[in-house]
Amino acid sequence: MTPYKLDSRAWQESWDRQQEAYMPDREHRISAMLDVVDAVAPEAPGDPIKILDLAGGTGSISLRALARFDRVGITLLDLDPALLAIAGASLGERATLVPADLRDPGWAARLPHRAYDAVLTATALHWLAPQRLTELYAELPAVLRPGGVFVNADHMPDDALPGLSRRLVARADARREGRYATGAVPSWRDWWDLAAVDPVLAPLVEERHRIYSEPHSPEWLPPAAWHLEALRAAGFAETGVVWRGGTDAAVAGVTPA
Repeated sequence: MTPYKLDSRAWQESWDRQQEAYMPDREHRISAMLDVVDAVAPEAPGDPIKILDLAGGTGSISLRALARFDRVGITLLDLDPALLAIAGASLGERATLVPADLRDPGWAARLPHRAYDAVLTATALHWLAPQRLTELYAELPAVLRPGGVFVNADHMPDDALPGLSRRLVARADARREGRYATGAVPSWRDWWDLAAVDPVLAPLVEERHRIYSEPHSPEWLPPAAWHLEALRAAGFAETGVVWRGGTDAAVAGVTPA
């Protein structure tokens, strides 16, 4: 009998469908993030673009960066052992995987490089407490080169449209629940239930449960304006919104040249 191997392609596809239920414009936001990377890429044609995929999960951003750019060096950092296993199976030697906890201020010491051209993250940092996220933003310039860029895409409602934002969220929730009810996509819980019975992922899901067994901060989703103010206070020379889709946005900070 052929030994079972992790089918990374199938798990990536399943993860994408599960995530797209929350973010129908997921590909658009990632493409917009990579547009920003393209804008700050090294001018020397032989120099690779160094990207840090922060809280990168299964490697969704890394895979799309590798498909888009001819020369790119990827570091993916995450804490979740199950998601890292899928990322590792998908990326192979094309990326360096770093297990680290962003709640720990010493996370950057585990990186293989400094002076990244870009640090990218999506739908991940909302699990950090406000104070810790503020501290993390202050730690990021030290891992970026002068003129490098940080981009965070997440749920960031426009605080000038509170009523409309609530209606947009309610509409999205209703459409997602409808897709779950028909089995069109797996829910977050269903996806993890499937992972928990996979021969390769099952022990890693158990390890994940142990890692996250301690109480953690509730989801915190401030408006984009909060992120921009925090990035300016962290020392970024330029800050702004580089993409918006409904109540989601991607904010960017550029380090001083």
